[in-house]
Amino acid sequence: MHVDFNSSAGASLGVELEVSIVDAKSRALSTAACEILESLGGAAGGEHPSIKHELFQCTLELVTGICASAGEARADLQGSLDTARAEAQRRGLGIMSAGTHPFSHWQDQVVSPQARYQDLVERIQWPARRMATYGTHFHVGVRGPDKVVAINNSLASHLPIFLALSAASPFWHGLDSGMASCRTKVFESLPTAGLPPPLRDWHEFELLMETLITADAITSIREVWWDVRPHPDFGTVELRMCDAMATLTEVAALAALAQCLVADLDERLDRGERLPGAREWVVGQNKWVASRFGVDADLIVDDSGARRPTRELVDELVERLLPAAQRLGCVDELGHVRAIARDGPSYVRQRRVVDQGGTLLDVVDVLIAELATGEPAR
Repeated sequence: MHVDFNSSAGASLGVELEVSIVDAKSRALSTAACEILESLGGAAGGEHPSIKHELFQCTLELVTGICASAGEARADLQGSLDTARAEAQRRGLGIMSAGTHPFSHWQDQVVSPQARYQDLVERIQWPARRMATYGTHFHVGVRGPDKVVAINNSLASHLPIFLALSAASPFWHGLDSGMASCRTKVFESLPTAGLPPPLRDWHEFELLMETLITADAITSIREVWWDVRPHPDFGTVELRMCDAMATLTEVAALAALAQCLVADLDERLDRGERLPGAREWVVGQNKWVASRFGVDADLIVDDSGARRPTRELVDELVERLLPAAQRLGCVDELGHVRAIARDGPSYVRQRRVVDQGGTLLDVVDVLIAELATGEPAR
């Protein structure tokens, strides 16, 4: 099977953010996406270019265009968010962003009417039906198919850092899961989700896709839901491991980290360097502790089992990527990654609300406010 990779000219950036629609009174998830999108589609001449359906009708997906920088991507998302929020508020609804809703149950959610989603649920059943989770995806342009395989392999070893920094789903169905990102474990139940297999070259990727499609395991490459994957149509590598983050400041910070890291790996390939990586079992264990402990995780750094604090690894990674950030115009956004590691991402703030005597209703209120202001609550 031949798969064309539509190579990008450079490290362009695109972001997809899945947000929740909630009732302003009950704070529960609200089945309102069809109504909102129908209204927006009328204004946009059929279908809104950057606000889309997702699996459930309690979800909207905000999609940027092709951006040059994290700042540009943030501005793009802000415009879509303002549009979606205005439509929601007219209906007594709010918009929040987190990896999971703190208390609404997946059984109460309605699947979107598109044939793709209906077919998905029919084929996969329970694992798909309970997928009331929300993620942030980053697309970064790559200059060729063989490069994207090498970069994809190397990005897998960085996956736990992205997961720890974005963790925003401590609660599931009204209970504290004990996880920083319980969304990660829910999402892994899909048949082609989880860690990407290490690939030798683009031909092996084509062979894998041919095998899965011929075996009716998937109907298209879009159903390979690895944490990091090549996206042939867009000419990008897509980082899919992050929870939906509560603020656009955090989204922009992780977007800068993704773009700078891919640009750095691309340049190292040009210099003939061998890209850094880690064994599958090391990445798997690191992914587990990142989903469990977030930025407080100690990650394995070599084959002997030595571990180091995530915060130290983040600080070193940001320092190494500063030259790339200067070239890409995202020094400020990349610098905020250090603040996330220091103060903790959304899972820390959500738990703080409860620890200080608040309820899960209060958690939703904080999440709505954070997305509206773009900044973490203090």
